[in-house]
Amino acid sequence: MDKTYTVYILTNYNETTFYIGVTGNLQKRIFEHKNKVVEGFTKKYNVDKLVYYEITNDVESAINREKQLKRWHRQWKINLIKEVNPEFKDLSENW
Repeated sequence: MDKTYTVYILTNYNETTFYIGVTGNLQKRIFEHKNKVVEGFTKKYNVDKLVYYEITNDVESAINREKQLKRWHRQWKINLIKEVNPEFKDLSENW
């Protein structure tokens, strides 16, 4: 079975802050964000609403995509999210 990697974007309740990450287990990682398991940016700024993700089988392309998205302007990120999630719903809501 192939390993998958996910590049994801989180935001806070007011959708004012974005966090971009990469993981090999999206459900586990989102659980950690929502339950404030790990110290850091997402815990400090209460960023735990999953609004976008992409899946790949290649870890290098996932890391490169994460770096690319982190360099993007805010509006580009918003446009990307709105392409698949125009209402900024929490995609992990029913997990």
